[in-house]
Amino acid sequence: MNVYPNISYIAKLISEPTRALILESLLSGQALPASELAYMAKVSHPTISSHLAKLVEGNLLTVEQSGRHRYYRLANEDIAEVLEKLGTIAPVVEVRSLRQSDQLKQVRYARTCYDHLAGELGVKVAEWLLSSEYLALDDDGMYVVTQKGGPWFYQFGIHIEEATKRRIFAKPCLDWSERRHHIAGWLGAAIATRFFDLGWIVRGDSTRAVHLTEKGALALKEQFGIEMKAGLKVRE
Repeated sequence: MNVYPNISYIAKLISEPTRALILESLLSGQALPASELAYMAKVSHPTISSHLAKLVEGNLLTVEQSGRHRYYRLANEDIAEVLEKLGTIAPVVEVRSLRQSDQLKQVRYARTCYDHLAGELGVKVAEWLLSSEYLALDDDGMYVVTQKGGPWFYQFGIHIEEATKRRIFAKPCLDWSERRHHIAGWLGAAIATRFFDLGWIVRGDSTRAVHLTEKGALALKEQFGIEMKAGLKVRE
């Protein structure tokens, strides 16, 4: 008798192409209505409803009612992390157009993974915080803020004492495109929120890509010593 968790059940849910696309579309951490997910997946409303019901039943998605609309989001950050890790072993997507090529470059350059930064930008920020000794890895493999890092984060506008105990503070998340780690957890979300609030990054198109602004590129160079180009706009 098999006494292990039934991973084949989850694997079957994820393996269906339309459901996989739904999950990937929700990796931004945002909640989307069924109508928008149907449009993105290019399927009918009855079809998307069937797939969404199975994902909710499988505890991969949660649904919330707002007026006449139902909004779907990933059930939690752990699911986003699993999906991101699956990307590290999945085959590379076959690029079929110039636009798709541009989108792939942008997603690799800078994107969100659930509610934290990923791609080249997310990895470089994580590695800079470690090399600057503002973050360190504890014995459990989790990120902790060092004595040196506390004042830096406060000056940057992130108040560590506001972290909630209901969520892991900070942990490495393996980045599928960089094959290195970015920062997940409460701190990862706080860093991303701060980047948005400062106008250093803006959300991109229908993908999870974010665009680094001129202001952001200058700030990264001056404050982090990270050189990255602004823009990399995707062709319409």
